[in-house]
Amino acid sequence: MTENANMNEISHPSLAQADEQVSQAVRDYERPLLNYTYSLLKDVEKARDVVQETFVKLCQQDADRFGKSLKPWLFTVCRNGALDILRKERRMITVDSNTIERVDSKMLTPAQSTSNKDTHGRALALLERLPKNQREVIRLRFQSDLSYREISEITDLSESNVGFLLHTGLKSLRALLQA
Repeated sequence: MTENANMNEISHPSLAQADEQVSQAVRDYERPLLNYTYSLLKDVEKARDVVQETFVKLCQQDADRFGKSLKPWLFTVCRNGALDILRKERRMITVDSNTIERVDSKMLTPAQSTSNKDTHGRALALLERLPKNQREVIRLRFQSDLSYREISEITDLSESNVGFLLHTGLKSLRALLQA
């Protein structure tokens, strides 16, 4: 019987290991998920709720099933949760750039906080002028540091379409910044 119990412990990670994996995921991805979800919802509290629900869903999953696909899975679950909220509300809420700067400033890294706030604020305001799909892939790529493949998995777009949207969106944003 003891031999059977030992075999069970070897084949299944302990509860403490699973807890540590979830804790590590929270440390690694909570801030990027909050930034991304906020960019979709424009509401800090709703974004926090979606991210919290995402981590609850992670706790309900077998931690060994993810491997390297944890990051895209987390972003996909967050995106779906945010889109569900937007569908329920059936309206988009616009937020001025001052509000975006104030919320983002709580979540910026030291390197980001030293960047030029005026240019950053203008870029964020101008980003809102781009089509929704371009805004989303730009945010996923640059705010969340996701690869084209990960963005493709999250948005159900082809990798080449993601590349095209990024190229077109950045070109438009550059032209708007120079104007």
